[in-house]
Amino acid sequence: MSYRNTGRTSLRHRRRSLDPMREFDRLPPVLRAWLVRACLPWGPRSVLRAYRRALGQTGDTARALEALDGIEARLIARDAARVWGRAHPAAAGPG
Repeated sequence: MSYRNTGRTSLRHRRRSLDPMREFDRLPPVLRAWLVRACLPWGPRSVLRAYRRALGQTGDTARALEALDGIEARLIARDAARVWGRAHPAAAGPG
């Protein structure tokens, strides 16, 4: 379990090899705006990879961002169940 500045979580933590701020600055503006309101501490490379995959599947920026919302909601639900137990309200998942 990780106790870094990301708080109490069971989600994986990876070391950074490049400058994360430089990578963030290179993201498309719409994706930077999404990251600003994200609940989880996404890495620029991982969010760009997920966004490109979602954009390829949907062909629409708004729907790709909705897909990212869904991914994040599932990660939060999974983590809440592992950290606080299945009875935690966030463990129920989105919707």
